[in-house]
Amino acid sequence: MKRKNLILIIVLMISATFAFNASLALAKDMTAKDLVAEAKKNVASISVTDAKALLDKGGVTFLDCREPKEYKSGHIPGAVNVPRGLLEFQIDKKIPDKNAQIIMYCKSGGRGCLACESIGKMGYKSVKNMDGGWKAWAKAGYPVE
Repeated sequence: MKRKNLILIIVLMISATFAFNASLALAKDMTAKDLVAEAKKNVASISVTDAKALLDKGGVTFLDCREPKEYKSGHIPGAVNVPRGLLEFQIDKKIPDKNAQIIMYCKSGGRGCLACESIGKMGYKSVKNMDGGWKAWAKAGYPVE
């Protein structure tokens, strides 16, 4: 009986090692572009036009995940600035309500998409990434502070 258990354990260990090595072989080095593309599969987006309509209506929080220097150079009126690199550590202080309607934006959409995915995993339920980011907002001629 002991010998059977030992053989079973060895077989299971070999199988686990094989499965682990196979999963490593399937993994690939991902670029930032790849990470954004993966995140887009899990993140809701909103057009700049629809985001502007929500700004006019009120009741939505615009979250600017650009760096403070970028934010100071111009941002959507009333937007909260939490840089992407600090987001997971500061979001609960800046926006404690996990049911708040949030529209995330960055310069062009990549960081915003990653940020949406991240806070979605943290329990924020109504988060959308603004297509085209700040550049699209400014190009549309919408108000800025």
